[in-house]
Amino acid sequence: MVSLKGLFLFSASIVCFLSFLSFGFASFTPIDCFLISCGSSKSIQVEDGRVFEPDFGDSDVGLSTNSLISVSNNENGLLSELHNSARVFTKSSVYTISTKQIGRHWLRLHFYAVKNNQHNLKSAVFSVLANGITLLRDFSFSRLGKKEPLLKEYVVEIGGSSSSGNLVLTLSPASGSVAFINGIEVVSMPEGQFDFSVVPIPMGPGFVIPSSVALETVYRVNMGGPKLTPRNDTLWRMWNSDHLFLVNPGSARNVTKDPKSVKYPAGESVDIAPNWVYATAQEMADARVVDQKFNITWAFQVARGFTYFIRMHFCDIVSASLNNLIFDVYINNQTAVDALDVSTKTMALSSAYFVDFAVNMSAGSDKIFVQVGPSNLRNSPANAILNGLEIMKMSSPSNSLDAEFLVHSKNFESSNTKRHVKLAIFATLGGLAGLLLIAMFCFLCFVCFRKPKMVKQKSLSWLSFPNHIGISETKISAGSFASTTPSRALGRIFAFSEIREATKDFDESLVIGVGGFGKVYKGVLENGVMVAVKRGNGKSQQGLVEFRTEIEMLSKLRHRHLVSLIGYCEELNEMILVYEFMAGGPLRKHLYGSDLPHLSWKQRLEICIGAAKGLHYLHTGAAECIIHRDVKTTNILLDEKLTAKVADFGLSKFGPALDQTHVSTAVKGSFGYLDPEYYRRQQLTEKSDVYSFGVVLMEVLCARSAINPSLPREQVNIAEWAMHWQKKGQLEQIIDPYLVGEVSIDSLRKYGETAEKCLAEYGCERPSMGDVLWNLEYALHLQAAARQSLEDENNNTIPDIPYSILRVESGEADEIDIVSHGESDVTTSSGVFSQLINPKGR
Repeated sequence: MVSLKGLFLFSASIVCFLSFLSFGFASFTPIDCFLISCGSSKSIQVEDGRVFEPDFGDSDVGLSTNSLISVSNNENGLLSELHNSARVFTKSSVYTISTKQIGRHWLRLHFYAVKNNQHNLKSAVFSVLANGITLLRDFSFSRLGKKEPLLKEYVVEIGGSSSSGNLVLTLSPASGSVAFINGIEVVSMPEGQFDFSVVPIPMGPGFVIPSSVALETVYRVNMGGPKLTPRNDTLWRMWNSDHLFLVNPGSARNVTKDPKSVKYPAGESVDIAPNWVYATAQEMADARVVDQKFNITWAFQVARGFTYFIRMHFCDIVSASLNNLIFDVYINNQTAVDALDVSTKTMALSSAYFVDFAVNMSAGSDKIFVQVGPSNLRNSPANAILNGLEIMKMSSPSNSLDAEFLVHSKNFESSNTKRHVKLAIFATLGGLAGLLLIAMFCFLCFVCFRKPKMVKQKSLSWLSFPNHIGISETKISAGSFASTTPSRALGRIFAFSEIREATKDFDESLVIGVGGFGKVYKGVLENGVMVAVKRGNGKSQQGLVEFRTEIEMLSKLRHRHLVSLIGYCEELNEMILVYEFMAGGPLRKHLYGSDLPHLSWKQRLEICIGAAKGLHYLHTGAAECIIHRDVKTTNILLDEKLTAKVADFGLSKFGPALDQTHVSTAVKGSFGYLDPEYYRRQQLTEKSDVYSFGVVLMEVLCARSAINPSLPREQVNIAEWAMHWQKKGQLEQIIDPYLVGEVSIDSLRKYGETAEKCLAEYGCERPSMGDVLWNLEYALHLQAAARQSLEDENNNTIPDIPYSILRVESGEADEIDIVSHGESDVTTSSGVFSQLINPKGR
């Protein structure tokens, strides 16, 4: 490989700098900027002002000298000069570009089959690699059916583990063919352009894309606006209009604002996307009509077998005030962002905001569906927007961005696998034949020489969860008791076939909730009894300890205010729990986050009293004291008559013995509800449940989540915020606005005092659940007495709320679980057996 020096006086970086100055608005000057015109003998200025230099004109650009051919055609005046010339290779050839900056670079390749008498470039078949990463394999311009030039844009790492400060671009023609290229752009990127946390879809822990992973731009779309050319972008990117991708154009309408009004929050680069992108958007058509429940949907064709990076750009250019636009975001029918309030993220209108995702398309559909739609979080105008979208393909583990290469590799691996499988099958059959002979010999010896014995029946007890093999289609579970009879004090054991029949083979339309343990289905047993079927993730043993604890606890407990366990199934590696069906769902759904009717103050008191009765029974009425350890509004379920029942005993522990004051155990629970004394000392008592119940009381009163990071700092934690007003004697300032004019002052005062005692810093200062129950019943009595006197005199109610908190929720922000690995008896989060919430079916 020879590095050829040119005769040009100005380096490529100087040319790029001058090109940026021509924009006037540029904010980023790249350290590396190589604009190369392949096969041309002169400098070429393109329409956006940039100047491309010949590939023999820069000392930092080396080109192997094997069979170089320059072709040009000036007859087509519709093309830019850049695409009227090309460099043609009859053998594998290499461009070596020496860069100054280490890190990610834009790599853009220009292809157009220039007419030439010597070579038919349209029929050329070749491959392109960059630093060992396959960009194109067996590429043919004619297969595209395009008449205009092709631009391929990539992001590659230079100077990392795969290269030494050089970009090595290899073009290899297929046998009997040639390779060609018209132009090359290598431009260093602004620092941190892709160093942001990526949220996987379906949801999981975020991660940052490794620098070794290359990216290929598949789509870059300006929603609601026109096509943007490199002239409009400081990084010379192309943004296409979204009209071709809208599934139902009638569902959206474009909105536009002056680009100069777009603001970039502190710390966010203006190079993330041009202000022209943020100044236009698609919003819901006729979005201000009441009760619209549709989404705006875009569909994008992609290649299977890759993971795709998706960056979504938002800017609230439609609202007149903050916190007025709240909507949900979906990717491939999975919730990507729940209840997004862009103005809360940016604390301003017309302010740029973006979020990154990663979607694996290894199987199934070859389309990525992106949707935005109204949220059910609160009663606000139904609207949703999207300003811009970028979809980029991530290189595979085999360092390829080409689907053809991926298929070839898989076929090769598949052939090797088949060969190994055949060898393994023959070896296994031979071994089995030998074992069979040995087994027959041992059996004959055993039958002939054994002494007659009385067969002792083994007692069956539930000690572990065996892994059964096979598929049960009978009504009797293999290796277990008959499903029609109860097990030894552990409830009914169901056959897997019964569960499948009850849930219509786990029909997705019957899903009523999704938690950390798995999905919850609505089912109907053979006898017509409606049940809730909680199915664990069959691919892992996560939740096994909670599964066992739930069965052991609920099998011993029977109370009107505890959810009843009907039975379980542990067949075929399944972990399935069957409960009585609670038609009302979790208490939280009746407080906020849904369109259910608002609960009256009397109903709320009765629900709290019912839950308190259930907890009081756990602490004092069972054979042993039981500490629930995860009391929260999602674990208090309601039936069709709004009777409250405590659920989710996966984290429950038996209380201390008579000669002990506490149970020393690792910290488990949910942020926002966790007893601070238990958290500090890891000493669990029944007073830990009392503290959590105090948080529930405030959640019921204020109709907001226990933890809401989107609110100002002093309001994030409801326990601290409510106690601030309770101690001032002004708790009415933050109650649910729907309770205004309904709550008796005396009832509210007693309720607030009860919650305050529950939320005391130390457990010894908190009341027992029995005392809490008495106080709540007294608060209900005070409310009833006030109602009675209200008929004669209407002066004992709260007339108005001069100040109320924002009711903007943060999805599952308060469901963050505390899991300490210091204790071996619990291995999963507290969200395992909660969240019996209707998912958004979109």
